[in-house]
Amino acid sequence: MPPAAVKTIKDLIFWQYAKIISKSAGFGINVRAFQMKKFKELQSGKILWSTSVREWIKENEKPNECIYCGSKKDLTIEHILPLCRSGPDTPENVIKVCKKCNSSKGEKRLYEWFGLENKDKIPRVSEGKYLKLLYKLHEKNNTLDKRLLCDVCDMSEKCKKDGTYHKLSVYCLEGCFKKNK
Repeated sequence: MPPAAVKTIKDLIFWQYAKIISKSAGFGINVRAFQMKKFKELQSGKILWSTSVREWIKENEKPNECIYCGSKKDLTIEHILPLCRSGPDTPENVIKVCKKCNSSKGEKRLYEWFGLENKDKIPRVSEGKYLKLLYKLHEKNNTLDKRLLCDVCDMSEKCKKDGTYHKLSVYCLEGCFKKNK
């Protein structure tokens, strides 16, 4: 669960990104003081997250392998937030993955697919791109300053199962992006 300082959707996006910064700096995710410092710097605007160019560079460090499992066979394009869940068909929402991982993920959202127990094992490139995309989508929907989105979320069963019902979790970031009818 995020610390008490994380109160809104925007805060949670910055908290998750602070974890990425911590991992990239070589601290892993167990140095809460460093993460909190980076979270507060992101929150205040003192630092900004990396540009999409950095994501592109990181993505192209291993251009011929699946971002999730490392396979070099049957690569395809995967929408991190599926099109059927209002994910845009833009470079900011796609990564290269193998057909097996793409099939396994299917119509699931990123955190939904990885699950809470593995939320800190998501590859940096896909999570970084995803958080930036979610920020833009929540900004567009005027939900960045919301505390919870339970009233418009379709993940309540998953939250109940994982013990996060009516608590801020990464599922709050994506649960309002429901399957298109």
